[in-house]
Amino acid sequence: MRELFARDAGRFDRFSLSTEGLLLDFSKQLVTEETMRLLFTLAGECGVEGRARRMFAGERVNTTENRAALHFALRADRPVMLDGKDVTRDVRDTLAAMRRFAAGVHAGRIKGAAGRAFTDVVNIGIGGSDLGPRLACAALAPYSRERPRLHFVSNVDGAAISSVLAALNPRTTLFVIASKTFTTQETLANASAALAWLSKKLGRKPAAKHLAAVTADPARAVEFGVPAERVFRIWDWVGGRYSLWSAVGLPVALAAGMKTFEAFLAGARAMDAHFTGTPLERNLPVVLGLLEVWNATFRGAASRAVLPYDDRLGLLPSYLQQLEMESCGKRVTRDGQIVDYATAPVTWGGAGTDGQHAYFQLLHQGTQAVPADFIACCRPHHRLRAQHDILLANFFAQTEALAFGTAGAEARKLPPYRVFEGNRPTTSILLDELTPRALGALLALYEHKVFVQSAIWDVNAFDQWGVELGKQLAGRILPELGAGAPVSTHDSSTYGLINHYKSSR
Repeated sequence: MRELFARDAGRFDRFSLSTEGLLLDFSKQLVTEETMRLLFTLAGECGVEGRARRMFAGERVNTTENRAALHFALRADRPVMLDGKDVTRDVRDTLAAMRRFAAGVHAGRIKGAAGRAFTDVVNIGIGGSDLGPRLACAALAPYSRERPRLHFVSNVDGAAISSVLAALNPRTTLFVIASKTFTTQETLANASAALAWLSKKLGRKPAAKHLAAVTADPARAVEFGVPAERVFRIWDWVGGRYSLWSAVGLPVALAAGMKTFEAFLAGARAMDAHFTGTPLERNLPVVLGLLEVWNATFRGAASRAVLPYDDRLGLLPSYLQQLEMESCGKRVTRDGQIVDYATAPVTWGGAGTDGQHAYFQLLHQGTQAVPADFIACCRPHHRLRAQHDILLANFFAQTEALAFGTAGAEARKLPPYRVFEGNRPTTSILLDELTPRALGALLALYEHKVFVQSAIWDVNAFDQWGVELGKQLAGRILPELGAGAPVSTHDSSTYGLINHYKSSR
């Protein structure tokens, strides 16, 4: 890394890109101009641009489920066709319904059974139905209203919903149940607990006034007890981890208003235009995707850290874990062949300055180099400028230390435990300000990055069959937990654990 910068005084200018108030600096990656030229050639040979055109044209790129992947249509300002139909018409209708509902809640026109305005909203979902809106509500907190307060429940552990309900008034609490199929076990268990709580306090029929739903199966939601006029539609061409832009984002509109949500969509739409209209060499999602291919597949990096130096983006690593590992954590190509190369690395991370006092030791001096994305904002929403300077000083210092380590002459004077090897690759992303538009652009940037990687690794970014086996086995085990007799139908470890649990509960 030292040699690369010593040879090229203009390296930052050559290895940085910007769009939509977002600067991407990849000069501290272990790449040269020749490396990037070869990676762009690889992208061309793998047909990245052609695959993107097919996705945006509405082709069924999710081949294992015979579905299109039209998440970009949720923020489009022009027709998007699927089987001869413009799907954006349905999207606009749903956005209009969200706008009316959010405005009604804010104005107190939409009330609970006791005729009182809602002071709290609980979003019940899991995976993309939780991670996306939870992240967006946290990131856009400066734009949020005082009421309603937003709460999130995803874990099927009863402690999660019990602790939330304990602090709420049933007469002023609204529940949004988000499940694409409305059969998700964890979500329905939590929704049933919420409905039982409401029914006990208010009565079963009045409880319905405290429910709303987001689903692709409205009939199931209505059967559960949600009023039909409070069911917001999503579609099978939207995967859960890509669904924040749909009615799954209703909590964002309830927290911060529909104008904020629309600005969020506009930022993503601008990144869509950049991705589809910019040559590979200046295309931010393409460059990010290629860097991950370079580090994971060619350099053997088994994991990658995401380190936001902004407390409001503290949930970004969790959001990206699902987006990236559920999309590209595959070992089979589109045509069913087992790959003979590394695909998605493990994505992990957390708030940057907290991490400096925890796992950064491994980043600096561990035996494996872990590539990392550092993310920060130039202008904060708070007025504590001195603290923001401290935050950014740490941001800049960490990437410098990881890149260059301890200088040769200086290192020779130090004991080995004080020597930093350097050559730890990082990418820095600086946002001018964390606005709704900027957040939309940032998340869409990572969505398209994942698509680029999937094209090069030749995997389907839009299915997730790897989560199914565990669900099926859990469905078989659950009745066994209620039976009186010991279990002996599994391997010795599994039935031993089950029987120990049954005897100890």
